Amino acid sequence: MPGLKPNSPLSSAECTAALNAVGDALYVIGGKWKLRIIIALSEGNKRFNELQRKVTGISARVLSNELKDLEMNGFIKRNVYTETTPVMVEYEVTEYADSLHEVLQSLNKWGTQHRERIRNQAIAEQQLSKVA
Repeated sequence: MPGLKPNSPLSSAECTAALNAVGDALYVIGGKWKLRIIIALSEGNKRFNELQRKVTGISARVLSNELKDLEMNGFIKRNVYTETTPVMVEYEVTEYADSLHEVLQSLNKWGTQHRERIRNQAIAEQQLSKVA
């Protein structure tokens, strides 16, 4: 966020602007699955079942709804190939999805750091319990 520093107080206007901007972003890409779907599609175009296998744990109904939302917001494109039998449908990320690159990179970095922190805490707790 421009002009925002960690642990620095915000003015009322900055706080309101940040709340609105983050709220808008979370409305569009929030939830458990949307960013995971975009990441899975960044590997290449996928059919529905391929995508469901790649994004472990997502149900077909939820995947279908998330794909519709992502398409409506311009992050993915649904390609229908009617010249094949049966009709083939593939999903691909759009150029607009590239606008999430820095967000995904930051989340990836933070998630890796967090996982390592939790792992180190668990190891330290195990070592303390062995000593006690």
